[in-house]
Amino acid sequence: MSLTGHLVGQISIKSDGNVFHELVKDKPHHIPNISPRHIQGLDLHEGEFGAVGSVLFFNYIHDGKAKVAKARIEAIDEEKKSMTLKVLEGDLLELYKSFVLSNQVETKGENNLVTWTFDYEKVNENVEDPNTLMDFCINLTKEIETHHLQQ
Repeated sequence: MSLTGHLVGQISIKSDGNVFHELVKDKPHHIPNISPRHIQGLDLHEGEFGAVGSVLFFNYIHDGKAKVAKARIEAIDEEKKSMTLKVLEGDLLELYKSFVLSNQVETKGENNLVTWTFDYEKVNENVEDPNTLMDFCINLTKEIETHHLQQ
């Protein structure tokens, strides 16, 4: 069994894909107000929001438990509306030697597709793939969409 993995999840949203990308990239500190049951806090530790190299600190609830993560923005592609984060510290690194997550928004008129991608290496073969974390990201996306559709 391989310790490295690649997991992809997608969800179609009706809200504006450009607004979703801008929120995740430039205003992630607003997400706790939009989805407090998923994200309780999101702070900037280094750099500035929306800049490669910046470090963010997340307080979140996953599988019913309070968790934390510190992550660095590794890449931003405005044309593809994508952002990549590498986890530096936190609960995920108890299960994974490395964990990189990215999101991308494909906008096509009223049809917008949000794709979440995880690349990871498990600490051992007993660690499960992060399927419940993917569910978390998909559900977070749904809550952000609902918020934007109500605006």
